[in-house]
Order: sequence, then C-alpha cells, then structure tokens
Amino acid sequence: MAQDPRVAFAHNRWVHRFAMLTAGATFVLLIAGGLVTSTGSGLAVPDWPTTFGYNMFLYPWSKMAGGILVEHGHRLIGAGVGLLTLILALWLWVVERRASLRWLGVAAVVLVIVQGILGGLRVVWLDQSLAIVHAALAQAFFALVAGVAFLTSGDGGETSRKIEGSDAGRVRTLALLTTGVIYLQMILGAVLRHTGTGIGVHLACGAVVTIQVCWLAAVIFNRYAQEPRLVQPVTLLSALLFLQLVVGAGAFLGKFTARGVGLSFHHLVALTTTHVVVGALMLAVSLVLTLRVYRVVTARVPPIAGQRIPSHSAAGSEA
Repeated sequence: MAQDPRVAFAHNRWVHRFAMLTAGATFVLLIAGGLVTSTGSGLAVPDWPTTFGYNMFLYPWSKMAGGILVEHGHRLIGAGVGLLTLILALWLWVVERRASLRWLGVAAVVLVIVQGILGGLRVVWLDQSLAIVHAALAQAFFALVAGVAFLTSGDGGETSRKIEGSDAGRVRTLALLTTGVIYLQMILGAVLRHTGTGIGVHLACGAVVTIQVCWLAAVIFNRYAQEPRLVQPVTLLSALLFLQLVVGAGAFLGKFTARGVGLSFHHLVALTTTHVVVGALMLAVSLVLTLRVYRVVTARVPPIAGQRIPSHSAAGSEA
C-alpha cells in the first residue's frame, strides 16, 4: 500500500527538524571541544569512562569547577549528541525511502561512537595524535549531520526544481574542491592547535581556501545570480570567510607574535575557540552548498545534430 503523501510530508518535516536539532547540539559540542583545547582542560579529568571514579552521569555538580567543568561538560554534551544521533538514525531507517540517506544515519552513529572512544583513549593513553584525529573527526561529524539536515529538507529532496547550466560540471567540481580544501585546513588547524607546529602550511592552505571560496562565489554570482538557492549559501560562506580571516589574524597575533602579550587569557581563548567554530561553520555551509549544486544544477543537453528547432517567427507566419 502506498504511503499517503501528506503523512510522508509530515514525517519528512519532523525528521528534518530533528536533524536540525542534532546539528545544533553538535555545534554546541564543537564550542565545548574548542574550549577544552583553548583552556588546556583536556586532562582536567584524568580517568575515562568514569569521572574521578564516579559514573560520568552521577558526578556531583558541586565539584564541577574550572577545567573540570569544561572537560566534564564536554563529555556530557557529547553523550547527549550521541543519543540524538542514534534517535535520528533509527528515525531515518524507519521513515526514509532513500537508502543512501538511511546509511548516512548509520554512518553518523558509527562516527559519533568512534569519536567518544577516541576522546576517552586520548585521556587514558595521553596520546597527542589521538587528540588531532579526534578534532578532525569532530569537524567531519558536524558536516555530516549538517548534510543529513539538508537532505531531509525540501531542497534536498529528489523532486527539487532543476537548473540547467552549460558549466554544471565545472561548478560541481569547484564546489567539491572548495569543501575539500576547507576540510584540509581544519585538519592542519588541529595539528597546529595540539602541537604548536605547522603554522606556515596552515597559512598557505588558508590562502588556497580564500582563493577557492572567492572563485566559487564569482562563478555563482556570474552564472546563477538569479538563483537564491545558490546565491544565499555562497554569500554566507563568503561572509564566514571574512570573519575567519579577521579572527584568525587575531589568534595568530595572540599566540605567535610578541603583540599577543597584551591579550588576556580569556581574550585568547575566545579568539582561538571562535576560529575553530567559524571554520566548522564554513565546512558545513560549503558541504551543503556542494550538495545543493549536485542536487539542482544539471548539464544543459545540446540539441541533436541536424534537428530543426522551430523559431517563434516561423511559427507565427505559419499561423
């Protein structure tokens, strides 16, 4: 028996809202994770999966202060995001017709579990490389959940209105490359934050990201200026890039030059954490834009050789 379209629409609408909630909670988790690294609170709680011997969820709130509050709060938010991700995946598996989207939900669950284990092992093993992988996967997970939220929206459906373009392949490739270099920049940023090395490579990749975003924006504004579904996200991406450059310059001056001596600890924490968070937003927006380009921009089919295309004037004369 075919599903009532009105019921299907209601299911999709609520799944989309829940996916947005999960993405929002993940964004809060990224902020918490950024604060853990920026404040040096990663080892404030020395055991895992317990917290000073307590069950993680039963640790007394009265003892949560300073670095313990930052690190233990990060763990609690992570557990909440894990629960939301599991519910989202189960919901997608029950109501979503697209197998690819159902499996994306499964992938999100696997990734959030791996993230939790990596975060715990980083504390137990005192391994800095695990912290880098943990940070890089956190960005990927946020982008994945943001992608699921888009794909469950009206624009992410299979019936989205298409846009024909002779340069569809070029725009798709450019959007994909932009997302790729932004993620590479996030990885390099994680290496820099956790080891203090690689500033030159990070700055060089930042220049590449700037070129890619500006190039993509120029192509979209030039070819698809009347299409808000593309103009709006690329405008947001460009604005985030500008903000990221400003915040990144402040973070660089604060951490790697003598000019940073005048900055307070709290100012430096705010700058470095904001830099991480804005980078995550750039990655998510770029991924959503890429998915939208692949979803709605299609190649214009050229006319078959020898086929006569009637003109309006000819049609009028025959009438």
